[in-house]
Amino acid sequence: MRLVLAALALVASATIATAHQLTVLAFVEDGQVVVESRFSNGNRPQVGEVRVLDGENQPLMTLPLQDDGTVRFDLDPAHAEAGLLIEVTTGGGHSNYWILTPVDIARGAGG
Repeated sequence: MRLVLAALALVASATIATAHQLTVLAFVEDGQVVVESRFSNGNRPQVGEVRVLDGENQPLMTLPLQDDGTVRFDLDPAHAEAGLLIEVTTGGGHSNYWILTPVDIARGAGG
């Protein structure tokens, strides 16, 4: 599973700048996952949703995108070992994703 997530991370990093001009970044800070999104022109999407999937691609939650293009949610330690897939879809139909690997999670959680 970790190898699959690592391979997907490489694909994600190659497509972040080109996928419908929406950039997505996710990281762990103070026990929360922080998701940031913006368009290539620097504007932040104000309408959209964030879907969070576990390492097995099972949906965990869907959250509304905040007016500043961000979302924060508590990190469930049960998902730290498999990682998370974060998908952002905006009101204009633009979408992109970020893979938060177990290494990223451990680094952000101080472990």
